[in-house]
Amino acid sequence: MTIGTGDRAPEFELVEARDLPPVRLSNYLGRANVLLVFHPFAFTEVCAEEAQDLQENLESFRNANTEIVFVSCDAPAARQAWKRELEAEYTFASDFWGHGIASKSYGVFNEEIGAPIRGTFLIDRDGVVIWSLVKDASTRRTELVPGSLETLGEQA
Repeated sequence: MTIGTGDRAPEFELVEARDLPPVRLSNYLGRANVLLVFHPFAFTEVCAEEAQDLQENLESFRNANTEIVFVSCDAPAARQAWKRELEAEYTFASDFWGHGIASKSYGVFNEEIGAPIRGTFLIDRDGVVIWSLVKDASTRRTELVPGSLETLGEQA
C-alpha cells in the first residue's frame, strides 16, 4: 500500500556514502521538512531531468526549511558519481542494501524492474506526509517542484 497525504511517514535508513552517517528520517524530525524523492535509476534521462529541476530550485526548498533526499536502489558509489556529474548539492541516497527496503515501506517498489517507481513524499517536521505524488517509472513528474513548493507555501 502506498503512503499518502496525511499518513505518518515510515522511518527510513539510507546510505549516502560509506564514510558518511546513514540518512534517516529521524535525523530531520523537529528541525526540517523532507522532500523524499524515489526514482528508478541513476544515469537515465528522465531521472536526470528531475534531479536538475530539483537543483535549479534548491534555494526555494532551503528557504522553506526543506531538505531533499533523492533515492534509488543504485549502489552508493554510483549515486555519488552521478551526483558529481550533475553538480547537485542535495542528498543522493541509496536504498541498495537491503534492496529497496525504504521504497517498499513507502509502497513504491516495483518488483518487476527491481527498482522504485517515481514516488514523492513531502514530510513535515512532525513526520507527517503533507503532499505526495506517485507516477510510473517512465513518466516525468512535471508537478514535482511546483506542487511541493506550493504546499510548503501553504504551510508557512
